[in-house]
Amino acid sequence: MTDAAQVAIVMGSRSDWPTMKRAAETLDRLGVTWAAKVVSAHRTPDRLWDFARNAAGVGHRVIIAGAGGAAHLPGMVAAMTDLPVIGVPVQSKALSGLDSLLSIVQMPGGVPVATVAIGEAGAVNAGILAAQILALGDPVLAGRLRAFREAQTEAVHETVED
Repeated sequence: MTDAAQVAIVMGSRSDWPTMKRAAETLDRLGVTWAAKVVSAHRTPDRLWDFARNAAGVGHRVIIAGAGGAAHLPGMVAAMTDLPVIGVPVQSKALSGLDSLLSIVQMPGGVPVATVAIGEAGAVNAGILAAQILALGDPVLAGRLRAFREAQTEAVHETVED
């Protein structure tokens, strides 16, 4: 195993990066290493095959896969790896991401994809969820997650006045 990023962030198109970078920013905030790559289930199937089959071997421990429209990427990755896969439905123009959400969440029994909300909020949550999975075996990361949650709580004001 190499010193590869703990989390792989893959997406079907470069146009998905504005959404998926929110997962990367969240992982940065939590001190989790990541690597991002464009892997299209439809346009680069060989790249998808190589990535999914080799992800664990290069040291990745969790995969976050974002996709819009038909959104086959998360499910295809999950079908080819034993690593946990978190699917992020990217908001689409045609159906505002509902098509992506339904495509990702409707996996057959035996091929799980943890699915989060549509768009940027889902990407943030995917980063947190990936960190939570990794924190099961990393007490230092678990502490950073607790601090993150505490800071989030402290940032919520009790009153509407400034």
